[in-house]
Amino acid sequence: MLNSNLKPIRFYFSKEKQLYTSIKNIFGFYPENIFLYKLAFTHKSQAETYNGVKVSNERLEFLGDTVLSTVVADYLFRIFPFKDEGFLTEMRSRIVSRSQLNKLSLKLGLDKLIIHTQGTNSVFRSIKGDAFEAIIGAIYLDKGFEFTRSVLINRVIKNHFDMVELANTDLNYKSKLIAWTQKEKKAIEFIVIEETGSGYAKQYIVEVMIDNEPMGRGQDFSIKGAEQNASMKVVEKLHINGNTNTAS
Repeated sequence: MLNSNLKPIRFYFSKEKQLYTSIKNIFGFYPENIFLYKLAFTHKSQAETYNGVKVSNERLEFLGDTVLSTVVADYLFRIFPFKDEGFLTEMRSRIVSRSQLNKLSLKLGLDKLIIHTQGTNSVFRSIKGDAFEAIIGAIYLDKGFEFTRSVLINRVIKNHFDMVELANTDLNYKSKLIAWTQKEKKAIEFIVIEETGSGYAKQYIVEVMIDNEPMGRGQDFSIKGAEQNASMKVVEKLHINGNTNTAS
């Protein structure tokens, strides 16, 4: 990260010196375009209107989600060279899950920087994780992919995730969800509702049905991966805890 410790000239004339400093303390560099980072912390409850359009961190969140997933997938692929696609999918799902990103945001102190209407924290439970993804989107636009990848791996993943511990933890959300439905005597079904793209870019969208009610969707390059992603969302939505060895 060349010259990441040097303050940009605009720092000295900006009203956002505190935000500049916060980003430096958390991620190890000074931003170039501070507006992107301010926008990343602006929740939709405090969206500002420009040319008749309400602007918040939602678009940056979308972008950051994609960048984060790509970096994590690449990192796992490299450090687990003999693990199969199912293991890698489950590990990635665990790292980028909304509950995990919420906890990570708290550990990094990002929650203190979020601009939101009082009371939205309890209404929008994903507000902290959403802000983290938006920040990743901001770094990507401000500094490029390789810089963002370096920040994520060296400042976030290596410092806040124990891969050995994570690999030895029950990661099978589908198994956990099936075990819960069996205990609660509910019917569960995984349905492929859509296929997008073609060839190597083909992805599957799976919906989880519980007692014929749609509970969550997941998307991935394999049906198994899409089922895991959908199951993860439902497990978090229903607050299902505990480990299980139920087969998927």
